[in-house]
Amino acid sequence: MIHCIRMAMIAMLALAPVLSAQAQSATPWPAKAIRMIIPVPPGGTSDILARMLGQKLTETWGQQIVVESRPGANGNIGVELLVRSPPDGYTLCLMDVGNLSISPAMYTRLPFDILRDLTPVTMVSYSTHLVTVHPSVPVKNVGEVIALAKKNPGKLNFPTALGSAAHLAGLLLQQRTGAQWVYVPTKGGQSSILTVATGEGDLLFMGMLQTLPHVKAGRLKPIAVSGDRRDPSLPNVATVAETPGLDGFFTGSWQGILGPAKLPVEITNKMAGEVRRILALPDVLEKLSTQGTLPRPQTPQEMGKWLAAEKDRWARVVKDSGFKIE
Repeated sequence: MIHCIRMAMIAMLALAPVLSAQAQSATPWPAKAIRMIIPVPPGGTSDILARMLGQKLTETWGQQIVVESRPGANGNIGVELLVRSPPDGYTLCLMDVGNLSISPAMYTRLPFDILRDLTPVTMVSYSTHLVTVHPSVPVKNVGEVIALAKKNPGKLNFPTALGSAAHLAGLLLQQRTGAQWVYVPTKGGQSSILTVATGEGDLLFMGMLQTLPHVKAGRLKPIAVSGDRRDPSLPNVATVAETPGLDGFFTGSWQGILGPAKLPVEITNKMAGEVRRILALPDVLEKLSTQGTLPRPQTPQEMGKWLAAEKDRWARVVKDSGFKIE
């Protein structure tokens, strides 16, 4: 009898990991707090959106969304942390995925592959780049900025996180016009804005969500938006594309959610569906519209195709510029 009991106990111990795994997989997700990595300093567009979505997700699921800032290397440090996380849905990342699509071409050594090592979950929003200058810069539009930069090569400075979507927008504008300015490295969007707002910088490309409050306060002077149409929040500010010779110019800040590779389809789809629902709520729509940001939810498949296409697009711009980050 004792032998039989001992054998039964051994069998139960052997089955314990299997039973535990089965029980865990049967537990509806999310069953605990979700860590949302923001791979840029606090206060930027990604941080603002993560906290807004986090509050709504917590209300729905009863699980806290812990927003964790992990800045560095234009977001690559935070993304590497995501890549190394288990694909269980409890570590996700919200970031400017435009930056992410640029990194493979900009960095000579990147510790991950954006198409292999990440799971696209959903796009969240698009915010046109608002092109601004310090109020002391004597220009009213992009044409005048270009003329000033050509007349005084290297005099204007352009604060930006190197390798970011804003940096590439500046490079693209240079390639299209032959204008010259000096890039001043910053730690992120908020740092770039403050550099220009305090008069230490001249020219700025940055997402509308971050920049508009400084425009309204008179700290920055708007000269253009870089979307495909004028923004309702600044109807008198022309698009960059309205400048002669710059037709088709289109850049901006695309915010999206990603998970590590092999994130289960059911978790991916559940998060994407809930974000889509939240972005359609009247109070969320009103908040985003007043801040110059448009909801742009996508299926995981659509987001994956977008990332691949943007990776190819910016690879050409980076190659032509010759700019690299070691």
